[in-house]
Amino acid sequence: MPELSWQKSSYSGGPEGNCVFLATAPDGTIRLRESDTPHIILTAAPEGLVALLRTLKAGPVRNSQL
Repeated sequence: MPELSWQKSSYSGGPEGNCVFLATAPDGTIRLRESDTPHIILTAAPEGLVALLRTLKAGPVRNSQL
């Protein structure tokens, strides 16, 4: 597998120095890793990652939204 070009998330870098990094693989999937465990790499389809981020930004679901 070719070397990935990792980019640090713009939301990373708090006082603890923990960072999230993202890279696009040649097959178009998105790879994610954390600075404290760089050997663990998650793989996501771009559509799945977008759906996750939208859900997280929307906040918690209330009972009335179910």
